[in-house]
Amino acid sequence: MKVILLGTAAGGGCPQWNCACRLCTAGLPPRTQDCVAISADGAGWYLLNCSPDIRAQILATPPLRAGPGPREIPLRGVLLTDAELDHTLGLLMLRETRGLPVFAPDAVLDALSPLRAIVDGYGGWTSLVDLPGLRVDVLPVSDKKPKYAPPGGEGPWVVAYRVTDLRTGGVLVYAPCLKSWPDEFDSFVEGASLVLLDGTFHAPDEMAGVGGPDQLAMGHLPITASLARIAGRPGLWAFTHLNNTNPVLAPASPEHAAVLSAGALLPADGTEFSL
Repeated sequence: MKVILLGTAAGGGCPQWNCACRLCTAGLPPRTQDCVAISADGAGWYLLNCSPDIRAQILATPPLRAGPGPREIPLRGVLLTDAELDHTLGLLMLRETRGLPVFAPDAVLDALSPLRAIVDGYGGWTSLVDLPGLRVDVLPVSDKKPKYAPPGGEGPWVVAYRVTDLRTGGVLVYAPCLKSWPDEFDSFVEGASLVLLDGTFHAPDEMAGVGGPDQLAMGHLPITASLARIAGRPGLWAFTHLNNTNPVLAPASPEHAAVLSAGALLPADGTEFSL
């Protein structure tokens, strides 16, 4: 299984357009909003989430570009972990993909009905049933709904994906949004080759510096809580969905060093894995 990290930042990317915090003005390598591409054969590709930056991400990734035919594309479908705008607005950018297969929890699809109505005017969505060569398992991890969602609506609102390559046995777990560490998550990541884990915040009070809510209100387990959970576990562990306030973004920071010394990774946009 081929895995490409198209984007590794949380909503707004880094630097964020409306932020002049220390990290956004530090001249760090830019990161686009979180999105992953996977493929069993290197020919047909599926997106895990679909960020507002998807056009630039596709053009920066040769395996995802159109061709060889004039309108021939390698994109086969999208799996959404939740209904947050930074994970779904890219679907509007893919409106020319007629009959784009999309999979998401029912609550997420219901919340996205207005967006879907717009896309239907161009070509519509279809239901994504299976991924050739890959098995997908789904674990509900949170009932945090996006701010725009109307009252009601049964969860789950947020899921994690476990994708297994049926030929090689390689396993990817993608969990960019963890409000907590559910008991079932331990067995969900058991034997995984690569776990892409929620790295939105380093500490629970991180947003206080820019006048924002704490991580629990935003539905993200901080890295400080996750590092203790992954210590000594086999496989590769990498943090993604990094918020622009997260000090691990700075390579010279002690927080960055602590993550690496714990055996975890902080991969940049464009990083590729083979599982």
